[in-house]
Amino acid sequence: MLRTLRRPAEPTVRPERCALCGVGLSGAHHHLADTAERSLACACTACALLFQRPGAAGGRYRPVPSRLLYDPEGAPGPDVWARLRIPVSTAFLLHNADRAQPVLCYPSPAGATESELSPATYEAVFGGSRLAAALEPDVEALLLRRSGSGPERIQCFLVPVDLCYELVGRMRRTWQGFDGGAEAHAELAAFFAAVDERARPLNEELSP
Repeated sequence: MLRTLRRPAEPTVRPERCALCGVGLSGAHHHLADTAERSLACACTACALLFQRPGAAGGRYRPVPSRLLYDPEGAPGPDVWARLRIPVSTAFLLHNADRAQPVLCYPSPAGATESELSPATYEAVFGGSRLAAALEPDVEALLLRRSGSGPERIQCFLVPVDLCYELVGRMRRTWQGFDGGAEAHAELAAFFAAVDERARPLNEELSP
């Protein structure tokens, strides 16, 4: 069963004030995951630091980390798309702590569309994944992309969840026609090129 997420797909990434204390924001700033509303809130540095402490505000707000990782030893197999039944070339998967289950989403012209994913399917596909094991609930996601002509290539990154909603926003703004059109395809290619450039090997994260 598919449904479009109740909350707007695009996070509020351009507000002028911190959502918590109201102080003015300029340029880059922090994001907090509002786990109760399943949305993102923008925050100043001082407020973001307050929520670094585990259990702050009852755990409702969690700071979104900045790490981007890939596993050079554990690329997904070519059957992942068929097993997850993803109808498009890009998707992201996160764990919702309140629901205690994985959530699979993908960009669409209407925003982020959510697809039900059973725990059994998740375990069959990602049970041996080191990236999946490192995933932090609510604030990080596994970002998946199917690409390449000839043999299918599957990319998988561990990314901050706000990056996924940035991608959803880009697709909403540029999507045209049935397959998205040239502009949306160019946006997608540029987005993944930037992710690929920023991502670090998981081995570095695991090193003491």
